[in-house]
Amino acid sequence: MYLSRFLSLHALWVTVSSVMQHYPSVWGHYDVCKTQIYTEEGKVWDYMACQPEARDMIKYVKVTLDPPDITCGDPPETFCAMGNPYMCNNECDASTQELAHPPELMFDLEGRHPSTFWQSTTWKDYPKPLHVNITLSWNKTIELTDNIVITFESGRPDQMILEKSLDYGRTWQPYQYYATDCLDAFHMDPKSVRDLSQHTVLEIICTEEYSTGYMTNSKIIHFEIKDRFAFFAGPRLHNMASLYGQLDTTKKLRDFFTITDLRIRLLRPATGEIYVDEQHLARYFYAISDIRVYGRCKCNLHATGCKEENKRLLCECEHNTTGPDCGKCKKNYQGRPWSPGSYLPIPKGTANICIPSISSIGSNVCDNELLHCQNGGTCINNIRCQCPPAYTGILCEKLKCERDAGGCSQNSGQGAISQGPLLLLTALLGAAGLCTC
Repeated sequence: MYLSRFLSLHALWVTVSSVMQHYPSVWGHYDVCKTQIYTEEGKVWDYMACQPEARDMIKYVKVTLDPPDITCGDPPETFCAMGNPYMCNNECDASTQELAHPPELMFDLEGRHPSTFWQSTTWKDYPKPLHVNITLSWNKTIELTDNIVITFESGRPDQMILEKSLDYGRTWQPYQYYATDCLDAFHMDPKSVRDLSQHTVLEIICTEEYSTGYMTNSKIIHFEIKDRFAFFAGPRLHNMASLYGQLDTTKKLRDFFTITDLRIRLLRPATGEIYVDEQHLARYFYAISDIRVYGRCKCNLHATGCKEENKRLLCECEHNTTGPDCGKCKKNYQGRPWSPGSYLPIPKGTANICIPSISSIGSNVCDNELLHCQNGGTCINNIRCQCPPAYTGILCEKLKCERDAGGCSQNSGQGAISQGPLLLLTALLGAAGLCTC
């Protein structure tokens, strides 16, 4: 009998040792993860919380236009030159490659002459509004790391809204309003990001600085990510630890830079003047030559890699996590509730690894040979322990009073087993009947 107990204890100790070797003594600090940071020497890798490298997210985007027939060229139509709005002999024709301006030209490589661009139909139905929604979808949660940049070829629109979604396009919220006259267009006083602070960084503003009309050197619209980062990391983003600390402890701030989809709502094309010239409506349309969105896959600080699989981005999850965003523990690794990794404490962070479930080590939750119910509990059909009134847990290893606000008094009974490796070890030893716990 004693030999059998000894062999059982040895086998359990080998199991525990195998499990515990994957967990550092501090139980959760990152020891293999690294992330890319920016220094005066350029980009370098530093050991800290696990997160994938930032990349050009436009490579993985799906674009949708509403209305779907808003692209010019079907039927063919003429429009005015961008540099000279009264020279109206340019043609858009979807059936001819050299004259077509399909949506994919918003994302192709720039640098060719002439530059390529998507273009809408002209404002021929004025005074009916010329409204266009351009939706960018990734089917993946993304954390933005750099400015969103939109380059227009027709002059920047008089009115536009940039919106974001966090639930794959089911609901939308404004990111920023753009107008030549914010008060008239959106009943908002004009502001720029420079007018914000740490305390107002989440404020949704209307800006007029990106809404001029036909100026050849004024084609670009920004949504300033880095300027908002600078409120926490300094003007040159040298103190990223401060930013990471804020992102870790302030969910609203973290969510502000997180998206699944973006929507560009074009509400009024560039006119360059107060009144629309109804005699020359071919002057008015939208044209976009480039959109840039940089970010990283959101993996809840449980992955350093993100791969494309079946045209979808997926985190390469570590720490016994799983899911598109590493948002849950793997089967048999639910020994404590899932939680995201943490940037804190700086610089290494805390991995919050999913630990094995006690029940995953054997086929039964409890039996009368190895996996004993503790503290007077009774094993019911080998699938659960019926615990005495004062105890709870898989093997009745925890005191219920620990959950109460007042905690446990000295007379409450035996001390509960601590979390982490000690919980697993003690439960297994108790299961072998060789622990006096």
